[in-house]
Amino acid sequence: MSYAFPPGGLPDQSQNPEGTAIFTEAYAVIPAITMRDIVTSFLPGWRDTRVWIIARPLTGFAETFAQYAVEVAPGGGSDSPEPDQQAQGILFVTNGTMALTIDGASHSLSSGGYAYIPAGSTWALTNPADTALKFHWVRKQWEPAPGIEKPTAFVASDQETPINLMANTDKWGTTRFVEPDDLRHDCHVNIVTFQPGGLIPFAETHVMEHGLYVLQGTARYLLNKDWVEVGPGDFMWLRAFCPQACIATGDEPFRYLLYKDVNRHPALHLAK
Repeated sequence: MSYAFPPGGLPDQSQNPEGTAIFTEAYAVIPAITMRDIVTSFLPGWRDTRVWIIARPLTGFAETFAQYAVEVAPGGGSDSPEPDQQAQGILFVTNGTMALTIDGASHSLSSGGYAYIPAGSTWALTNPADTALKFHWVRKQWEPAPGIEKPTAFVASDQETPINLMANTDKWGTTRFVEPDDLRHDCHVNIVTFQPGGLIPFAETHVMEHGLYVLQGTARYLLNKDWVEVGPGDFMWLRAFCPQACIATGDEPFRYLLYKDVNRHPALHLAK
């Protein structure tokens, strides 16, 4: 199994700068070709690491989460990765090997590895290999609720987690790392898979905010009123209630890492 990641580098001077990036009040598309060396950041508390920050809380953009693509050189990493004690983290490894410690428990993750890190955890990670470690990192403040305990840490993998097929089809399914009715979790980060020709047969329109990072394959994706061609390494952000649908194209599965906020009452006031 292979997974897309930002290409880095820099196109040469022969390339046409007119691109396919889109930013609207309902959705955004950040194509893989835009995720180059000159838009990376370096983070406090991290060694030999660079990140592409592809979503962050911002008026008119993502509201509930931040999402990074992280590249760690051999020997790099962090002993204090998360500066916000209220933030939970979800990690998904695309390349390399990750040595991860969560509250004293050690884990080794490779390509397809997944980890959930509860808010307030003491955790650290390093790259013990001689090649780059590449992974996606989703951060969200955990929302307490009456009678609901905090989730516990766990690790899993794409390869060992089954695809749950949607009703009436074998063309579309979701790799769920958390059960939908587990109310401890106020967000899900799953992998959605469409077989060639598979589709979402209606324009989904719902309260969940989405971040979608394309891991494999190609598709035509409906975003509000626009059909957009997307492929490996492209990122889409969809605000709440943005209509969406998908038609997988090409001759391989279309797969994306999906963030959505779930399982909590909406606040009855706007954040100030």
